[in-house]
Amino acid sequence: MKQTMKKLSVLVVMLMLLFTTGAFAQDYLNVPAKGRVTIIDLGAKKCIPCKMMAPILVRLTKAYKETADIVFIDVWENKEPVQRFKIKAIPTQIFFNESGEEVYRHVGFLDEKSIVEQMTRMGVQEPDLR
Repeated sequence: MKQTMKKLSVLVVMLMLLFTTGAFAQDYLNVPAKGRVTIIDLGAKKCIPCKMMAPILVRLTKAYKETADIVFIDVWENKEPVQRFKIKAIPTQIFFNESGEEVYRHVGFLDEKSIVEQMTRMGVQEPDLR
């Protein structure tokens, strides 16, 4: 029962991430968003570190909704972004400035504090995460 609940909660978080970030197959063509700081998290819904990042991304998507875009792209379902963004391992997070230029890239699990710090370095006001 406990295992089933844990799996269900992971599924709910992944679905929340999918629907709150709008990361559908066609949306990766429109990222990075011009005029807004954008984070793209390229991973897979079945990847363990990606699953660990899902609740963080959901939380930050809500916190930054007025100031930045956070997009999750499942590269196992959408192969094109792998070549476009030159992905060698997942998860990979790419941070783009308002001009659409890549300013930072990280491979592997990235915690909430590190994401917020990078966003702050890029000039995005730190959100209230209480």
